[in-house]
Amino acid sequence: MKSIAVFTALFLALLTSTAHADGTVVKLEIKGAIGVATADHIISGIEHAEASGAELVIIDMDTPGGLMAPMRDIVQAILTSTVPVATYVYPDGARADSAGTYILLASHIAAMAPTTHLGAATPVSLTGDSVTPEPDNGDDSEAPADGEPEEEPESQPGTSMERKVLNDAISYIRGLAERHGRNADWAEEAVREAATLTATEALEQNVIEFIAEDHAALLAMIDGHEVSVGSETVALETSSVVIEEFEPSLRIKILSAIANPEIVLILGMIGLYGLMYEGWNPGAIIPGVVGVICLLLAAYGLQVLPVNYAGLALIIVGLALMTAEAFAPSFGALGLGGIAAFVFGAIMMFDSGIPGYGISLTFVISVAVIAALLIVWLAGFVLKLRHRGAVSGVESIVGGVGVAMADFTGEGKIWLEGEAWAARSKVPIAKDEKVVVTDMTGLTLDIEPKDELKKD
Repeated sequence: MKSIAVFTALFLALLTSTAHADGTVVKLEIKGAIGVATADHIISGIEHAEASGAELVIIDMDTPGGLMAPMRDIVQAILTSTVPVATYVYPDGARADSAGTYILLASHIAAMAPTTHLGAATPVSLTGDSVTPEPDNGDDSEAPADGEPEEEPESQPGTSMERKVLNDAISYIRGLAERHGRNADWAEEAVREAATLTATEALEQNVIEFIAEDHAALLAMIDGHEVSVGSETVALETSSVVIEEFEPSLRIKILSAIANPEIVLILGMIGLYGLMYEGWNPGAIIPGVVGVICLLLAAYGLQVLPVNYAGLALIIVGLALMTAEAFAPSFGALGLGGIAAFVFGAIMMFDSGIPGYGISLTFVISVAVIAALLIVWLAGFVLKLRHRGAVSGVESIVGGVGVAMADFTGEGKIWLEGEAWAARSKVPIAKDEKVVVTDMTGLTLDIEPKDELKKD
């Protein structure tokens, strides 16, 4: 009996240790600007963790910020998750600026690696300007005289929309901080004053809970830590877990590649060139198909990017001017104007001021110069096609050079353009002799020896 009891105890201990060893932590990553693809990846990862019964989700973060709507989607997924979420600003030198600060404060556990920072969460409009109203420091009004009642204070500076956006952001980030007992006053400063903190300062001011060198250190620190998930308090067990990296799907990878201002600009250029070539040379098919696909991909990318459509209009005008220069030379006036319009349009279209969604001036100028050269080459090539003459019908046969298939005098057959043709000649023709078509009657060709024409 004792041996059975000992065996049972060992078996249960083995099962318990195996269960602990089988515990998983799903690791996700936010790297670069936060956009639609980022939100899809994080939401899918959290859903995967819930379905697999993971112990914890860790989000490695290194971001300059991003778009507000995808950030809110991520925050909502974290707040409604049945699996605790730890956001970890990692590796050393990483940051959780702007939208990243909201995500960090929304998480059940907020952690940072040394030499990282967070903050600067002031909302930014699509024009690139901060929506924080500027204080009115003017001193134009006179002080009230003694005994006179003071005037009512003026309304807050800035437009109604600026105040609305700012106050919404403040209440939102304060709510996220208060949910997990973090410093809501500093969170408001991060929005109102664009305040930032280092990892050490964040820990001292109760903005985060842990500073960890790496994932192993973080898991050791949070083992046994209690967090509130929904209406329940959960004690984490992370002493013997396996980290599972959740890779983004192919769709999300493609979306991440497309949702890049430089990629969108290139796709748009290829699309326009493809359609232009198809229009100048009908029947080419492949350029038209490629052009339509690239334009659709570019249009999809524009939907998930902060875009100024006045800049897009300037890009189209610039391409039109460069095309006009190729067809109606103006000593460079149209071409230079087109390049200038293209450059300014590209900068205006993507220079939103939102972190991670700007575009390099050097890149834009390089693309503009290449675009001008390609349009000139393409237009010249099409003009050559138009001047080369007919490629089908009687006009393409007369003047063509064929080869006699046998010796004949009068009527015989020649090989021309991959076909055998009935031919007639006033002089004897030898086999394999080159002949030139001088006329065509029905399906019979009038020919002469090519050498005879040279002698004439």
